[in-house]
Amino acid sequence: MQKGKISSFIIDHFKHFNAASLVDAAVAYERQLEAGNKMMITMAGAMSTAELGKSLAEMIRQDKVHIITCTGANLEEDVFNLVAHNHYKRIPNYRDLSPTEEKALLDQHYNRVTDTCIPEAEAMRAIEHHLYEVWKRADDQGKRFFPHEYFYQILKSDRLIDSYQIDPKDSWLLAAAEKGLPIIVPGWEDSTCGNFFASYCMENELVPSTMKSGIEYMMYLAEWYQKTTKDSQIGFFQIGGGIAGDFPICVVPMLHQDLLLEDIPMWSYFCQISDSTTSYGSYSGAVPNEKITWGKLLPQTPKFVIESDATIVAPLIFAYLLNW
Repeated sequence: MQKGKISSFIIDHFKHFNAASLVDAAVAYERQLEAGNKMMITMAGAMSTAELGKSLAEMIRQDKVHIITCTGANLEEDVFNLVAHNHYKRIPNYRDLSPTEEKALLDQHYNRVTDTCIPEAEAMRAIEHHLYEVWKRADDQGKRFFPHEYFYQILKSDRLIDSYQIDPKDSWLLAAAEKGLPIIVPGWEDSTCGNFFASYCMENELVPSTMKSGIEYMMYLAEWYQKTTKDSQIGFFQIGGGIAGDFPICVVPMLHQDLLLEDIPMWSYFCQISDSTTSYGSYSGAVPNEKITWGKLLPQTPKFVIESDATIVAPLIFAYLLNW
């Protein structure tokens, strides 16, 4: 298939260093798909607020990603952007802000993520009551769901549709909901909506068990991995570090070493976009070969590290895979 203008530019100009690693990783990702393999994408940081959905949503629609692991922040911030984009405030000179100016943003109910401020009332509080309704309904009925499933419920109910402030095709979570894509959200409690849920539990309006746990996410992932690898292998494309990457990659050694299961393939591809440097005890900065010692990758697994800004690199790799 002939490549588009962006892809052709990448091929023609990205010849060395991190640029070459980007091309190598993109080509190997494409080969994984051509071989019939599946791909997990993991997202740390604030990729949703960076509007990665502009390319990731189309990756989902074109079946170029088959499961996503993300932080609770990335889960909710895609929806915040969907319904409150016009109220966001961008601060290009964020490096120059004084503590007093930061306090002024707080007083105006803006929460800053680098150069972008999320408006509390229009984003967070606007979503809160919708989530509370589905949480409460499940609680009253004695039902339990994963964090992402509650978001799927509100998105698929169309209750937010009149509030959209971006083109819905640019929401990766909406695309995932429409596809029924599996999502893993380890440590969901470490999120704004996780704080909402905890507060309702503390006020005895909800019970904690209404939300399925991180342990249950690992069990869910283990079942999905075993089922999926009966027909194909699975690659691992990691954006950033932290729990979004560390949690799901461990499913393979758990199946091997703790459940003593045989014939479980290791990850068939590994790429990490990160600016974390290799240092003493750093998981995010560890080179891929360290994962061989943990039973996650094989010596012959295609392995790539792109030491650069994920908000630049990930859209370019997705553009290559989408033939843009």
